[in-house]
Amino acid sequence: MPQRPKRLTPSSGPLDLFGSEVRRYRQLAELSLAQLADKIPFAASTIGEVERGETGCDRVFAEECDRVLDTREALAHLHDGLFDGRSAAFPKWFEDWPDVELQAEVLRIYEPIVVTGLLQTPSIAEILLYGDQAKVAGRLERQAILLREEPPPPRVVYVLPERVLRSRTGSAEVMREQLLHLADAVSPSVSVQVIPDGEPHPGNSGAFMIATLPSGEQAAYTEGEPHGIMRDSRSDLEKLNRRFTDISTYALPASMSVALIREIAEEAWKP
Repeated sequence: MPQRPKRLTPSSGPLDLFGSEVRRYRQLAELSLAQLADKIPFAASTIGEVERGETGCDRVFAEECDRVLDTREALAHLHDGLFDGRSAAFPKWFEDWPDVELQAEVLRIYEPIVVTGLLQTPSIAEILLYGDQAKVAGRLERQAILLREEPPPPRVVYVLPERVLRSRTGSAEVMREQLLHLADAVSPSVSVQVIPDGEPHPGNSGAFMIATLPSGEQAAYTEGEPHGIMRDSRSDLEKLNRRFTDISTYALPASMSVALIREIAEEAWKP
């Protein structure tokens, strides 16, 4: 009997969904990874990484799998829906959020997996977005709000677990550059606070961002299954505000956080 697809998690999102569908169709066709690799121009290891949600793929991969697995273009259509054909700067479910960021006076961010997009280096962004230059450019363009003069940049409060700083993305040099960039980004308008390893905290339910607009209104973006969603209902915002406050109480003060970030950059990621 075919193995059940891997359970989806908020931290994996669209990659996990797409990968589990590739695996489901492959198993329905009664093909092993090696047998599928013999029929398409992709290695078995690459197929396995896609199925586990560990890496992205281009539309050609989906088309080749559709051809061999006789799925009537199901994977290509799913790829288009999840990744917008890899041609747009942002996936459809995220495309309205950058406009919210532009208007925001305050942004509060919790990201438990990787450094948040607004503070990523180009090297990290390229790795996480699988070299998709349109998406990399879109992510870097979002960062312009932190450097603008008029209107003043938003006040950013970013909280992350220490494990993000110690989890490798790319080479040691890339990680060191990212951590030093994160420390250097701290300013009167940008606060970065780290939750130390070993400190139990209520931040295991996925990433989210809360924007406060000049009018006092708020909007939020949360990661979820199979993809993120924008939220603006009073009940959702109350819950997210409480969650952010609760998580923040476990974080180090900003000055201690910056010192820890620099320490990890030099000790854990020195090339």
